[in-house]
Amino acid sequence: MVAAAPLLFDKAHILCYRTFDIAEELDLERARRALSEDTRRLKLSRENSQYLELPNPPLAYELGRRPLALRDGPITVDATARLFDHGAASIILRVPVTPGTSLEQLTRVADELYDSQALEELAVELVEGVRKTIAPAAQAPHLWDQNESYTVIFAEAIRGNPSAEELRTQADLARLLLGEHGETPLSRRESEAVTQTSFSYTVNDLVVIDWNSAFVYEPSGSRDIPDLLEIANAQLLEFRYYDTRLDEHIARIHDEVQAKRHGWLRLFRSPYRTLTRQTLATLVDLNEFIERVDNSLKIIGDFYLAKVYEGAVRRMRIPAWQGSVTRKQQLLAQTYALLKGDVDIDRSHTLEAVIVLLIVLEIFFAFFNMFSH
Repeated sequence: MVAAAPLLFDKAHILCYRTFDIAEELDLERARRALSEDTRRLKLSRENSQYLELPNPPLAYELGRRPLALRDGPITVDATARLFDHGAASIILRVPVTPGTSLEQLTRVADELYDSQALEELAVELVEGVRKTIAPAAQAPHLWDQNESYTVIFAEAIRGNPSAEELRTQADLARLLLGEHGETPLSRRESEAVTQTSFSYTVNDLVVIDWNSAFVYEPSGSRDIPDLLEIANAQLLEFRYYDTRLDEHIARIHDEVQAKRHGWLRLFRSPYRTLTRQTLATLVDLNEFIERVDNSLKIIGDFYLAKVYEGAVRRMRIPAWQGSVTRKQQLLAQTYALLKGDVDIDRSHTLEAVIVLLIVLEIFFAFFNMFSH
């Protein structure tokens, strides 16, 4: 049996995404006016892409070419920023792949990029510059100390033009997506788990999606699928951010209730009025956030791009994070009802005390007038 020829990538690059939460909301039109560089709104170009609706498409602009230090020496990468109206900013670093690179070499490069500290530092430096540039367009600006990373190995030309089925059977894509370049092969079960979310529209293209990386073989050069993966990654970041915010607010409610439960001032005024207002504001912000994230992409028809997007959402475990946010939102709503009930009771007690005081004063003055005569 003749061994299969090694897989060589003649035209490919690696898209490294680092997505940050930089504001509660971004006014994309105002951001566009604040930028001197050429900007563009995301627009899907693939056939039937009109059935994926982007009500407020993300705004992108180029950040230029930047040096990136790797083990084998520094390289130059193209940097792009993409802004989302729900407050996320994505830094995209496009790492070139030398023509003729083998799958094994590509796996080593991908493994380094997955956890590259130099890449992380460059992304943070770039997002800080983005924040300053678009400051007038940011509502409640901040920089969350966590970010969401994703890597897409994007191949346009592979030597020999293999079909999707040949890539599935001949290329160890699981090792590529995991960055495993050691001698020991992966188990069959692990390989199947990593590559289970895969799609092909024609016999000559292939998408394999893992939770933090993806392989896209797209001879047409269309970037629609990486763009959809970026949207899903930004949604994941936002759900993680608000999940953390809800945890912090629920913990603060517990601490304040414990601290103020026995205060003597509550005889005259509820100690939870400020906390109740803050909880209501958090609930309102959360409702607006969920609406913005849900509206960032709407699926109108069941076709290839929609299937890829829904597969990415499942693989990134977005429904689990969304469910966690929803449960905590319901808990916070119940807590708000209890706090408001406590405030209302204290108000009624205060009103009753005032009424009793007025009655006592009226009786006192009645007796005073009677005895004065």
